[in-house]
Amino acid sequence: MKYAAVVGYRGTSFSGWQRQSSGTGVQEKIEDSLRIISGRETSVTAAGRTDAGVHSRGQVVSFELEKVWRPDKLLLAMNFHLPPDVSVMKIAHAPQSFDARRSALWREYRYLIWHGNALPPLLRGLVWWNKFRWNRAETLKACSLYEGTHDFGAFCKTTERPERSVRTVHRATLRRKGDLTIFTVRGNAFLTNMVRIMVGNLQAVGYGKKDAEWLASLLSGGARAESAMTAPPEGLYFWRVGYGEGTPFRTNGIE
Repeated sequence: MKYAAVVGYRGTSFSGWQRQSSGTGVQEKIEDSLRIISGRETSVTAAGRTDAGVHSRGQVVSFELEKVWRPDKLLLAMNFHLPPDVSVMKIAHAPQSFDARRSALWREYRYLIWHGNALPPLLRGLVWWNKFRWNRAETLKACSLYEGTHDFGAFCKTTERPERSVRTVHRATLRRKGDLTIFTVRGNAFLTNMVRIMVGNLQAVGYGKKDAEWLASLLSGGARAESAMTAPPEGLYFWRVGYGEGTPFRTNGIE
């Protein structure tokens, strides 16, 4: 029986989503819980990968089990065997053709920045504490340039840049709520470190070190060295995934 699940996690203590030879990936914890429940090794496919320290609110995974479970019972069983910083938020039966990665139409990430001289202790490790405020007009103008189909080669970790680095960004927005700035980006797929470098480049514009024309020039390819810093992982969240008709979670069930 094929299942689809929405998974949330606090990535602080993990080396990323993927199971790894050194360090602990979130995937390992999910697969371990399924092994305990089913008595056999079970692999899961995820909608996307996250780096070490990155969080998730709406990661979607798919997997198969021999036993037919009621989704609510399977959710309880999996969460019982998961650590407190990983939770299965929702489970559904899925058509056999469903694949969490290949069936995805888009992925959405959000990056949270806290501006100001003091950080609320409860937000530590969950936002990027950036003590300086950005020029809002300039960063909004720069942010809008991300939308569309571009070569994001300058927004990718050098050692993991693929031969083809063209990606389509459906939406890129900046919202401010008091001291909190939220960068939302939705696209068909993302390169390694792409969102964090996008945020680092917005900061360069917001500080007045670079301008929007500089950022526009990066969107036709180029080297990673031409971009600004990579923003730290703690502000980044894998927010949600979009699927089409006939799938368990059209927008993963979480808005």
